[in-house]
Amino acid sequence: MSKDYHPMWESLGLDLDAHDALLDFLGSYYADTFVAQPNRPAAMGYFDFVMSEVHGLRIEELLAAKAEGRKVIATFCTYVPEELILALDGVMVGLCAGASFAPELAEAVLPRTLCPLIKGFFGFALGRVCPYLAASDLVVGENTCDGKKKAWEIYGDMSERMVVFDLPQTKSSASRALLRGEYAAFARRLEEATGKTLTVAAFRRGAAIVNAKREALARLARLRAADPAPLSGLDGLLVNQIAFYDDPVRFTTQVHALCDELEQRIAAGVGVARRGAPRVLVSGCPMAVPNWKVPTLVERAGAVIVGEESCVGERGQRNTVDASADTLDGALDALVDRYLGIDCAIFTPNRSRLDHIGEMRAAYNAHGVLHYGLQFCQPYLMEAGPVEKALEGDGVPTLRVETDYGQEDVGQLQTRIEAFIERLEG
Repeated sequence: MSKDYHPMWESLGLDLDAHDALLDFLGSYYADTFVAQPNRPAAMGYFDFVMSEVHGLRIEELLAAKAEGRKVIATFCTYVPEELILALDGVMVGLCAGASFAPELAEAVLPRTLCPLIKGFFGFALGRVCPYLAASDLVVGENTCDGKKKAWEIYGDMSERMVVFDLPQTKSSASRALLRGEYAAFARRLEEATGKTLTVAAFRRGAAIVNAKREALARLARLRAADPAPLSGLDGLLVNQIAFYDDPVRFTTQVHALCDELEQRIAAGVGVARRGAPRVLVSGCPMAVPNWKVPTLVERAGAVIVGEESCVGERGQRNTVDASADTLDGALDALVDRYLGIDCAIFTPNRSRLDHIGEMRAAYNAHGVLHYGLQFCQPYLMEAGPVEKALEGDGVPTLRVETDYGQEDVGQLQTRIEAFIERLEG
């Protein structure tokens, strides 16, 4: 880090000893996982810097924004519309949930057999080591799976900052009306928090920023179709993870700078893996920082990950919002059009997600699909079987993986992943 941030962390009420231990672990883990990769693009240096300051300079920026009267809105899910938050001069950031921290504190209020992502958030929150949570003015939860629905009830009793909105489970006209009503209510809640009024012009400004970010990520995704792959899957995942934390305008500029370099590498035939190396598409549950276990195993076994069909990936970032409406009603309709198109596993039926996996596999020339499931994540684990059946029926090798944030299963996962990659080689 560029300086000593302990006074800032102390002012936020963090447990300094626990937080120092967390950062020590993350620093060495990051260096071993990312910095040690051979032949990385030079433009990844920016994203390395962001990660080195993710609990430092970025938190300082959030506190500076708060001092200017802006509100920091902390979120968990890609269904939270960043367009509305930016339109009302807020700052949206993700929350800490990608590792198991203080599980004994989380399990004091939650079942042991619960999704690691939910338990991870509670561990970070109760262990007082997430500066994003400490710096936030509102914490936005969304009723996707049953685990989250009940978790927000429990956390809502702990914090007056909790805001929850409902999500439909089907894509019918009634579902559309539900989501539109929830977004309208969310906009009103943001107006109350910020003291500002949502206007069409403000909505267009917010949508333009978010659309530009998504277009930059779409450009990056397209470049990963090249062979040899110009970027590792680990670095591709990292960029998508940082999209939830960094300033969106600055982030967009840096993603385009990375893409410019990747285009030069593609033209020169430079890659991070040999030409013809096994190419894997990862599909399934989101991977929040620092959940890098499975991608690391895949790429150290000789394959390259060329895309993520995930909320932290193309599922969450694809498609832009039509900002041409002349009324707020039209703007809300456009917002619903975009977000109802996300094919999360909470939906039934969910054929569009299966179609999207097939489209991504073809677009990025993937030889096989690894379906990633977090333990006890019922929606994605339930969809894993139909996904595998459909892909294998089309001749696409598929590996289903179910794991948690721990390292106990690394040996078993490595064996299965290496066998899968051997199959792709064949």
